[in-house]
Order: sequence, then structure tokens, then C-alpha cells
Amino acid sequence: MGVSFDNIDGVIWYDGKLVPWRDANVHILTHGLHYASCVFEGERAYGGEVFRSTAHSERLKNSARILDFEIPYSVDEIDAAKKLVLDSNKLTDAYLRPIAWRGSEMMGVSAPSNTIHLAIACWTWPSYFDPAERLKGIRVALAEYRRPDPRTIPALAKASGLYMICTISKHRAERQGYADAMMLDWEGRVAECTGANIFFVKNGQLHTPIADCFLAGITRATVIDLAKRRGIDVIERRIMPEELSGFSECFLTGSAAEVTPVAEIAHWRFTPGALTAQLMQDYAAEVQPKQAAA
Repeated sequence: MGVSFDNIDGVIWYDGKLVPWRDANVHILTHGLHYASCVFEGERAYGGEVFRSTAHSERLKNSARILDFEIPYSVDEIDAAKKLVLDSNKLTDAYLRPIAWRGSEMMGVSAPSNTIHLAIACWTWPSYFDPAERLKGIRVALAEYRRPDPRTIPALAKASGLYMICTISKHRAERQGYADAMMLDWEGRVAECTGANIFFVKNGQLHTPIADCFLAGITRATVIDLAKRRGIDVIERRIMPEELSGFSECFLTGSAAEVTPVAEIAHWRFTPGALTAQLMQDYAAEVQPKQAAA
């Protein structure tokens, strides 16, 4: 087991200032802990630059508004804070976790006067999946829990409470020897994996579920753009599980997962192929900081 995340050398940006890592704490009666009034982002930096930093900061602010609170920092201030914490920890290739939550002034479902806090941490984090397994395609189980009807949850926010069923599903999958689990939506259609969006390949085209009951990831949008630049058709549609046998390739996308090939989902099999490999390569090139013209 590695070092515990509360016991790392470094600094965390916390409510406008850098504090020692081990001092970045909250009270046990924090509203965000008890009632999931908490939103966050997962981002990666490559070569000292946070990839699509502003898009992530904008989504963080929007997620908070969906949960009925306002983060007291602008998008520009959040972008600057991410760069500061990255530089202060002397990291160039790293994972970043901005997180905002309601504080501890009131304890109960209603807490309109609670202070809104924002913290940003970063650390070295390699591939989300085992590198050797990732290249040959990971194994994915079928999750028991489903993505709920968006009329019942704030589905389009990146909110901590929405990940409860993801953690349960991923734990169950890992105990069965899988790397992840694919979730269906409330009507039994393909949705996403526990922390990543999903794509399929058929006859040279990309197929991916419509993101209306789960987060339309920033990496997902990047990969769609990369595919279109190569003239690859991208079809966003409803996908039923019984269609999976008709797809030749499958891969996941996410800031943590990047572009990860899938070899199997439950009893369905896929062969990581040329299209997946091309998009992995294109994404790896896209995230690298662009050199300024001389």
C-alpha cells in the first residue's frame, strides 16, 4: 500500500492560500461530508500545463450552481490557483483535484449560510489502469447499479454524491478480477463506466451514448473532436447492451483514464484495433503543451 493521501509532503491551495499538505483539513461536522454538498474536478497536467484548465474550472463553477451554491472565486482565479499549486509542488506531469464544499456553520439538510470552501491539490499519478493491462485492453464487468433518471438527481454536475454507486460497482468488479464496471442507465441502456465515458467502433465509425444522465466528459469532447478532425464519423445515440456483440473495438475516455482500450465487457469481446490506437496516439499528442511560434 502506498503513502496515505493525508500524509504527503507538499502544499495544497486552500481558500486562497497555500497551506502545508497535512494541515489541509475539515471539521467532522462539515456539511459536504454529511450531505454530499460537494463538487470536484479531475484534471491532468502535462509538461507543466493543465490540459483544458479553463473548461474544467467552468464546469466546477457550473456544478456548484447546480447544487445551489456559488464558488467565491472566478474561473480565472481558479485557473491561476491550479497553476500555482502545480508550480509550488514542483510538478510538471500530475493529477489535480479541485474540490468545493459547504462548510460546518449549520448541520442539517438546509444550510444556506454555510461558508463555501475551495481547495486544490495535485500529485503524481500515472495511468489510471495497469499499463501492461491497458495496452492489451482492460476487462470490464457489468455493474449492478444503474445511472438514475436525471429527473431524480443532479446528473449533469460533477458532484461527490453521484459517485457512491460508482465506488460500490468498481469494488465489486475488482473483487471479480475486472478493472472497472460498465453502468447502464435507468432504462437499461449503455451509459458509462464508473469514472469514464465509453466509445464503440463499428465499420470505421464511433458510437457513444448520449450524455443526458451522466457527465459528458471533457476528455470525451476532446476525443470526439480528434476523431472528426480525421474524418471519422461520431454517432451519439442510445445503445442497448444486446448491440455490443456488433462492435469491433471499445475504449474508455476520462482525465484519469485518458484513452483506454477495452478487451471485454462481461461476456462481450472486443479487439483493440487501429482506430483506438490512432485516437490514443492523437490524444497523447493533443495534451502536450504547444510550443510557441518563434
